[in-house]
This record gives sequence, C-alpha cells and structure tokens, in this order.
Amino acid sequence: MAVRVGVIGGGQLARMMIAPAVEIGLDLRVLAEQDGMSAQLAASAVGDYRDVDTVRAFARDVDVITFDHEHVPQDVLRALVADGVAVHPGPDALQYAQDKLVMRAGLAALGVPQPDWAPVHDEAELQAFLDDHGGRAVVKTPRGGYDGKGVRVVASATEAADWFADTAAGEPLLVEELVSFTRELAQQVARRPSGEIVAYPVVETVQRDGVCAEVIAPAPGASERLAEVAEQIGRRIAEGLGVTGMLAVELFETDDERILVNELAMRPHNSGHWSQDGAVTGQFEQHLRAVADLPLGQAVPRAPWSVMVNILGGPAEGGLEDRFGSAMAEHPEAKIHTYGKAPRPGRKVGHVNVSGDDLDEAVYVARAAAAFFD
Repeated sequence: MAVRVGVIGGGQLARMMIAPAVEIGLDLRVLAEQDGMSAQLAASAVGDYRDVDTVRAFARDVDVITFDHEHVPQDVLRALVADGVAVHPGPDALQYAQDKLVMRAGLAALGVPQPDWAPVHDEAELQAFLDDHGGRAVVKTPRGGYDGKGVRVVASATEAADWFADTAAGEPLLVEELVSFTRELAQQVARRPSGEIVAYPVVETVQRDGVCAEVIAPAPGASERLAEVAEQIGRRIAEGLGVTGMLAVELFETDDERILVNELAMRPHNSGHWSQDGAVTGQFEQHLRAVADLPLGQAVPRAPWSVMVNILGGPAEGGLEDRFGSAMAEHPEAKIHTYGKAPRPGRKVGHVNVSGDDLDEAVYVARAAAAFFD
C-alpha cells in the first residue's frame, strides 16, 4: 500500500506537492484550513490545525505528518508524537522555526554565524541595544511574522512602543543588529530521518517590500568558498537541530563575503521554487521523499542558470487563467505555476521559472512572462 502523507495546511506549498506525490507513488492527503484553498484537490479534511482533536482525527488515516507552514502549536505536535505518529519535521526541530528567539539561541549553541541579537522586554532594553549598535536596529515579533510582517527597522525605542504594549507580560521582543549586506542568499538542504542529507546550490534572492520577488540559481558571482560555507551552514543546522524534510536557510552576504543567518524555514520555500523545473529533483518531491524516509534525489541543476520570478498581486480585472494563452505563446520556454488564489495587491499568486545557458536571457524571459499576469 502506498505511503500516506498527511500535510497540515492547504496553501500553495501543499498544492505543489500533489503532482510529485502522484509521480512517486505516495498517497497525499491535506488538512485545509477552509474550503476552496490552493490545495483543495488533495484536501481530505477541513478544520482548525490548532485544535488537537481535529489534527488527531486527521492523523489517524496517514502514515506521516508534514506541513505547509510552521504554525501548528507545540502542544498539538507533541500530542501527535505521544500518539506514536511520525511527524516530520518534529516539534523539537519546528520550535526553531516557530519562535525567532528560540532560533537565535539554537543557532548560537551551534556556533553558526548570525547578527548580534538580544531579547528585549521594554523600551529601556531596546534603547540600550540601539545605543550599542549605531542607533538603528531591526525589531521582530518572535512568533508569527513572515514576508516582512512582524519586522521593523527602528532608530528609537519609542517606535516599538505599541508592540511592547501588545506583548504579553514578561514576553520579550527580538532585536537584531541592522546588517549592512550586499545581497540576500538562501541555502536549501534536505534531510531524511535515517540521516541522509543533500544540498542544493546557494541561490540569490531579491526582496521587494519584504516579499521575495526573484531568485537566481546558482547565486551569480558566488565564489567556491562562499558556496562551500553556505552548504556547511545548512548541513550543520539540519543535523544540529534535527530537521527532517526541506530546510531553507535565509542568509545575508556582507561586503567582505561573510554570510550571516537571517531566518529558517522547515518546509519547501519560495527560494527553492526554481528547482521544480531547474533541478534534477525539485524541492517538493525532495520534501516528500525525505519525510517518507525514501532515498533522496540529486539536487543538482539541469542548466547553468535558473530564474524564478514571483507573480505578485495578479490582474485587477479578469482571472489569471485568461492570461495563460498569451504568456505561453510569447514565451514557450517559460514554466508557469499558479496557486488557485484570487488576485490581491502584494499577494503571491504564482511564479514563473526559466532555465538556460544565458543568465540575462533567462531573467528577461521570466520577467516578461510574469508580466502577462500583472
């Protein structure tokens, strides 16, 4: 009988696991938050992922649980483990992706390079950090932030006063030094429960308004040494934190070619969408292989360059489907992926992948194809 993989969360990441699950003979089932979500084709249940009884009921019919997002509460995750359910990544690993203060402490214990940071409980502690770090810093809510949400650059502690007021008594915010970086990178690795691990090439990510807009694989101009260090960091984190499945390590590259860890994601990630069409084994198939403890596939590129451009927002009038024909006719070398989401300003509704021998040409085609969906 096929291995039954249960995915908690019905977003686009779960949606993009459907095809590779079918191809490698897995039975994919999804617990969606509501009807009509991106992964509705595989949604076998609809319910609240924060409710332990709902999640337990879903888990009874699968062999392994994995995730479309990292927001399932720890008490729910640990209840599944106590029931004997295989959970990948498990709660001990996921805590580092769920709480940025826990992540920073965990990375410090591993000796991984990262920005200076501190927990701050009030404006006085934040102001002291600012005074010690050039008068500007990044403040983050430890839990729940993504795509630029829950992140502020501040020059005065008063600029975070509302967050301190909203934070539960005794719970700190995270403050980090404002890193002067030349670009952002991402390193992906996959690890299965038996310990096998593979690494993808380090990629360059381009952010706009806190949202990933483009990815270039491999990172242009990256030295052999930088690529080696990025891979070493990814492997150290995956093994040291016990991550199973895909791990994305978001990185800052400084002007002296140092790299610092920004954030972690323990699931398929926007920085790896290029691999769907540009690598021997795409990240969604790789994640499924890993959590099912199947042999991992090669993570090497199929072409010298791959470019991913996100479709953000979508057309103000008409559906995305109305634009496919024109985009395909004009750019037949482009691979278009949409998420079944209604257009909305700033929302990720799809992406375009293009691979080839010439980087400039790949960037042009990917951007041009994505522009049909504006």
